[in-house]
Amino acid sequence: MDEAEWCDRIAIMDHGQIVALDSPQALKAQIGTDRVSIQTDDDDAAIAALHARFGVQARIADGAVTFGVPGGAEFVPRLFAELDLPIRSVSVSRPTLDDVFMSYTGTSIRDAEEDQSKHKNRVMMQMMSGGRR
Repeated sequence: MDEAEWCDRIAIMDHGQIVALDSPQALKAQIGTDRVSIQTDDDDAAIAALHARFGVQARIADGAVTFGVPGGAEFVPRLFAELDLPIRSVSVSRPTLDDVFMSYTGTSIRDAEEDQSKHKNRVMMQMMSGGRR
């Protein structure tokens, strides 16, 4: 999605509908949170603890427990102090356009492209086997 960074405006579509239209910078600013990723020995326990302790909705993405918080760099010391689980690594990043896409659609661009590819393959297989079912 790097080329989208150079656009004046981009549209985010979900199920054939435009759900957002603005400049890349404005779309990223609308998220309002930094992305924090942590690696632990027990991701499920980390997700539950993050929700219970901080009210954060976390998920597993790219092999790490990932969640959004305002002021991610300022949040990390509190995370280490209050999370009762060993943290092997932590990273903080500003929102990306993939984060924006996920916030509007609930899925990553990679997952959406994979789902679209699977759908095309199913349609092609149906056509090759004699028609639609």
